[in-house]
Amino acid sequence: MKKLIEHLDRPIVLVGLMGAGKSTVGRRLARRLGLPFVDLFERYGEHDFRDGERRLVARLVNGDVRVIATGGGAFLDPRTRELLNERAITVWLDAPIDVLAERTTRRDNRPLLRKGNRTDILSRLSVERRDRYAEAQIHIRSGGGAHGDVVEAIVSALRERFGA
Repeated sequence: MKKLIEHLDRPIVLVGLMGAGKSTVGRRLARRLGLPFVDLFERYGEHDFRDGERRLVARLVNGDVRVIATGGGAFLDPRTRELLNERAITVWLDAPIDVLAERTTRRDNRPLLRKGNRTDILSRLSVERRDRYAEAQIHIRSGGGAHGDVVEAIVSALRERFGA
């Protein structure tokens, strides 16, 4: 692990749909790597985050090496996506719709899901966003399994990327 950490020279940014595990996996990944963790959506709230996400993301990726969980829509903006792919290691957490739907029922803090059938909305968002999320440098499929397994999959992908 020490060799991998020595190779990390930029933030690790988790992207993906709501419920994919960005916050939970990000927190655990940061702990595993001994890095700080920033959850943009949790820390700044939806309104403030959406209002200044490009500036906020730019500031954070120019700072210390850390793990960053973005909001589900942050990677959709072409300039933000380009910036993240240039200055960070981007990781797409890709989970099946049924898993996303189940996970997002746990808290009612997702305004996009209040306007109809949760599964239908997540399915539509997945189709709309998939190609953009696929531009992330690392693609990790996560499912209903343990978050620790997802963390280990990310660590393995990082080791492979850096030859560490």
